[in-house]
Amino acid sequence: MVSEKQESAPEEKPIEEQAREQTGQRQIRLRLDERNMQSTYANAFRANGTAEEVMLDFGLNVLNPAQQQADQPEIIFQVNQRVIMNYYSAKRLAITLGQLIRRHEQQFGELEMDVAKRAQQPPEAPLAST
Repeated sequence: MVSEKQESAPEEKPIEEQAREQTGQRQIRLRLDERNMQSTYANAFRANGTAEEVMLDFGLNVLNPAQQQADQPEIIFQVNQRVIMNYYSAKRLAITLGQLIRRHEQQFGELEMDVAKRAQQPPEAPLAST
């Protein structure tokens, strides 16, 4: 019987190990320059891709006030930012976001994606101060 070495999925590897693999096992010092950084809020996104790039549009879902009285409400997606990246960076982003969300859910509980179910959940009791 041949035993096969099972490699862990990329999202299960620690960030430090992923960084070593991506840099050819060399240590690299990273310095951040945030002088030109801009912050923006997004509650919606759209993803698209070509053979070479991934495009992520970020923005806001806003209820169209002109359609509020209509039988079918309309939401407008106001695109504020577009990020274009190669697939390698997009994969690293996807892995990092997966790890971040997994840690958040371990600490605070599962994020319910179904809006109707979220609306039915009773609000959490405030933490008692000591």
